[in-house]
Amino acid sequence: MLASTLLFVAFAGLWGTGVFGQLSSGDNFTPPASESQHEANLAAQVFGRNDADVVVLYHSAAMTVSDLAYRQAVTTALSRLPRADVARVTTYWSSGSPSLVSASLVSADRHSTYAVLQLTGADDAARHQTYDAIKNDLNLAADGVTARVGGNVAMEVAINSEVTADIAKAEGFSMPVLLILLLVIFGSLAAASLPVAIGGVAILGSFTVLRLLTMATTVSIYSVNITTILGLGLGIDYGLFMVTRFREELHRQPTVEKAVARTVATAGRTVAVSGVTVALALTSLMLFPEDFLRSMGYGGVATVAVDVLAALTVLPALLAVLGHRVNALRIRRSVQRPPLEAARSAGLRDESSGAWYRLARSVMRRPLVYVTVITIALLALGAPFLRISWGGTDARALPAASAIRQVSEALDSQFPLNSTAPIEALITGAGASAGGRAALVSYLHRIDAIPGVTGAQVTGTGDLGGSGGDVPPGKNVLRVDIGYTPATISPGARHIVTELRALAPPAGTAVLVGGTTAGLVDELASLGSTLPWMALLVCLSTFVLLFLAFGSVILPLKAIVMNALSLSATFGVIVWIFQWGHLSGLLRFTPTGSIDPTMPILMLAIIFGLSMDYEVFLLSRIRERYDQTGDNTVAVAAGLQRTGGVITSLALLLIIVVGAFSASGITFIKLMGVGMIVALLVDASVVRVLLVPATMRLIGQANWWAPRPLRRLYARYGIKEESPAPLPVPAGAES
Repeated sequence: MLASTLLFVAFAGLWGTGVFGQLSSGDNFTPPASESQHEANLAAQVFGRNDADVVVLYHSAAMTVSDLAYRQAVTTALSRLPRADVARVTTYWSSGSPSLVSASLVSADRHSTYAVLQLTGADDAARHQTYDAIKNDLNLAADGVTARVGGNVAMEVAINSEVTADIAKAEGFSMPVLLILLLVIFGSLAAASLPVAIGGVAILGSFTVLRLLTMATTVSIYSVNITTILGLGLGIDYGLFMVTRFREELHRQPTVEKAVARTVATAGRTVAVSGVTVALALTSLMLFPEDFLRSMGYGGVATVAVDVLAALTVLPALLAVLGHRVNALRIRRSVQRPPLEAARSAGLRDESSGAWYRLARSVMRRPLVYVTVITIALLALGAPFLRISWGGTDARALPAASAIRQVSEALDSQFPLNSTAPIEALITGAGASAGGRAALVSYLHRIDAIPGVTGAQVTGTGDLGGSGGDVPPGKNVLRVDIGYTPATISPGARHIVTELRALAPPAGTAVLVGGTTAGLVDELASLGSTLPWMALLVCLSTFVLLFLAFGSVILPLKAIVMNALSLSATFGVIVWIFQWGHLSGLLRFTPTGSIDPTMPILMLAIIFGLSMDYEVFLLSRIRERYDQTGDNTVAVAAGLQRTGGVITSLALLLIIVVGAFSASGITFIKLMGVGMIVALLVDASVVRVLLVPATMRLIGQANWWAPRPLRRLYARYGIKEESPAPLPVPAGAES
């Protein structure tokens, strides 16, 4: 097994890490079957691509655009660009543009203008390569004219570069810190290195699986973030959990072989159940039609599968080879006993002493107080989520010092609003008759009357060549660009799209409304309609899996409610920080007053899975002790005493992994990092070690209830292990 693993790691290091060159870097958040996507496809078919790939903003303090020297400086700079890389250039002085009116290309003081470049390339990756080849030639600083570069492709390249740097930063920062913490936890370098090794194997393995997936489907570059977080985080979680149990079993079993077997039968079973639970939560992302979320699901499930496989095969092989040498290279003398009180000797003495024992007794004595106070606190933290405002992502996701962001802000402040992102309407079947022209003029007037619209103008005519069924040949497709005053991703702009789509089209025609704002409208509608199905899949699969693992219908329901409380508190904090702008100075980001809806959905899948991870760890120990004693109170207290330290240590280690992402210069990556840190703190320090045990104490023996038919089903198909001989209940434990 170890020899095969070394061969696989070598292959993954050489071939799997090549995944970065195969991932999609221009993600499409628009649902494929939406109206805005149909409009974009038809517009590309009739008029060709019309995206503002690169925007070069020119400024001169001494000259205006009317000066010949200004024009010559800009024209000369643009003429130096390779024709093979630039498909079309639109400037204030060009002969015309099919979509942009010349007046919109000049600032109010006429000292600034911009050029719109459309790059060659069949897909986003090719256009990104084109931009990288010419970006150094776009910055002009001569003849009194300066240039700054922005645009869609430039922004995508900048974000992708930052994401790649974040991954390198996260791995470079977290690995040594994790090893130091594991040394403190285990007290032994040999034991501490095992979870890190499993995490490393998991990351390389998941990179390899991702590259295989790119051969069959589109995979987003942002899926690497999930791969890094889950691969390293879960790898260390599972490694720590199993190594802890192995060191405990070494004191119980007569041979190393039996200790390994018992570790896999107990902790290994828990890891398998946990991995399937996390994978099912991430599978729910595949329900969404958006490529971004689907690819996150692919990457997440692949990573969890590799983590579980490594923990159940590679780690037992390492433990079998090391045996009692797992405690080698000690850093303290007190390491004769396994760390974290939860992994001490098998006797009952360790369940009746220590900080976790005292906390367990406190929770068992006052469960109602704990449940009431914690529930009120979590609901209070979640209250801001009731006032969430959905929005999209724009250049403000970049750091304030980014030139690309500065260009975007200058376009918004100095030029007509939305000049590079108009709402676009395609009118098909528009004839050339007098009646048709009159109907079109009337339609344009109705558009102008919509509050917030600054004007509607026909910017292109095209021909479908009669290929559109009832659409007659000739100039039967008109493109109308619609200006508006609200910001592109604002609720006001989205309302204008809704009003446009509600207008009756001219007689004998059909209208498709598209553009950036319409794409966001369709995205929100798609996410809203799919989210209930996601929730149903996650809750139903979690219920079934936890029932098969623990034989109760109460515990799965309780776990879902606990997760809902934990998630609501996390989302409330996210709204308080990232929508309302609290701590924006400390965290160094610009609040936009809204939250990108894909981020909470992605967080929901990841955090729900990780929360169930800790839930399974805790319930497995409780169920094991309940099978031994038959006493619910003793089982809950013992389970908390044995896993409290493990769970909090796991959360601390995972916080280290995601901590680097919270320092990212990209706002939505920072949001993910901060959100996961909040979720881990709430879940590991409050929900799992306080609220869950207190709730189980209140419910009592009913925790283990199931209807008779389900009890028979569990007896036959349950995911359970053979328990050791029953243990006596310690004196005084019932209190």
